[in-house]
Amino acid sequence: MSDFRPFLRSALVAKTTIGSAEVKLSAPPEGAVIHVLAPPGEQDLASFLSGLVKGGVRTVSPGQWFIVGDVPMTQENIKTLFETLEPRATGVDQSAGRVRIRIDGKQAGRVLSKGTALDLSADAFPVGRSATTLIGHIAAHITRIDTDSFELMVLRSFAECLWDDLTRMSAEYR
Repeated sequence: MSDFRPFLRSALVAKTTIGSAEVKLSAPPEGAVIHVLAPPGEQDLASFLSGLVKGGVRTVSPGQWFIVGDVPMTQENIKTLFETLEPRATGVDQSAGRVRIRIDGKQAGRVLSKGTALDLSADAFPVGRSATTLIGHIAAHITRIDTDSFELMVLRSFAECLWDDLTRMSAEYR
């Protein structure tokens, strides 16, 4: 057995919050991201999932959700969550593989509109709505978490690139 013990370094550790009164770009703590998948025909589990853990529930597609939180879950907590989900759904821990980026401010929607074809107006994309889309060339999961706030979730290997793209897209508002 090796003495080598890997450790998880924040994907955006070298990035600092960027912002002004118009737009702010920040990296929430890398906590927990659990992908929940239900079999076809299973009733909507969003309210059931909301009661299971602290954090938010984000719709991915029919029968799929992300449970997100700012605090990492222990292996024991993850095991308990997965046992609670069975047989209605299955969980997959994505905490080490996905990174969240937050963009806030009254120009946040305009900044994101430079990179995606989604209609991010409040009528078409209200608080709580989620979608998977491209931002530039990067696949991202986007959720409106407040009137002028969005959470983006990307695969870890794309986090720095998306951060840099968002920095450039928001430059006119700083």
